[in-house]
Amino acid sequence: MQPASDATVYIVDDDAGVREALAWLLRSRRLLSTSYASAEDFAALLDGGFVPGPACCLLLDVRMPGMSGLALFEQLVERGLAQVMPVIFLTGHADVPTAVDMVKRGAFDFCEKPFSDNALVDRIEQALRRSAEVLAAQRATGLLQRRLAELTERERDVMGLVAKGMPNKLIADQLAISVRTVEVHRARVFDKMEVKSAVELANLLRDL
Repeated sequence: MQPASDATVYIVDDDAGVREALAWLLRSRRLLSTSYASAEDFAALLDGGFVPGPACCLLLDVRMPGMSGLALFEQLVERGLAQVMPVIFLTGHADVPTAVDMVKRGAFDFCEKPFSDNALVDRIEQALRRSAEVLAAQRATGLLQRRLAELTERERDVMGLVAKGMPNKLIADQLAISVRTVEVHRARVFDKMEVKSAVELANLLRDL
C-alpha cells in the first residue's frame, strides 16, 4: 500500500541544522514534513488533540534538552500512536543500545548519525507505508464495528451460529424459533454486514 500524497514526516530535533537538512532531503523526495525544535513542542501538539489522518511517521532525536526523545516515545506508546505513527530514532553512536531497546518496545527503527540519505529515506517511505496500512486497518475495523452496532440482539445470535457453519434448521432448534424466522434474520445479517455467504461472514468476523 502506498501512503497518501499528503503523508507527513514529523521531525523532532533540537539542532536547527539537522531539522533544515532533513526537511530539504524530504522535499527533494517530494515528501511533506513539519519540524519541531523540542519534544515538549510535539507533546503540546498531542495534548491539543492531534489525531493522525493521512500516513505519517516521526523522526525523533534521542537526546534533547528538557524532555528526551525517549520520554516522548513513551507518550506515543501510552496514547496508542506508536503504530499509526512509526518512530525512527535519530541517534549518536553512544545511544545505539538505547535505540535498539526502543525498537524492541515498538519503535520502527533507528538511524545512526551521520546517516545515509538514501538509507534514511528508504526507511521513511517504509514507515509511511506501515502507517497507511495501520490506518486502513483501523478504518476497516471501525466500519465493521458500526455494522455490528446496527444488529439486533437476535440478529447477533443468528449471526454467531451462521458464522460457525450451522444450517438453518439447527439454528432454529437451538434458538427455539422457526426456520423461517432464522431465514429472515440471516438475510438481514447478510445485508447489514454486506456479505453474501456464511464463509464471507466468518472471515469478516475473524478479521475483527
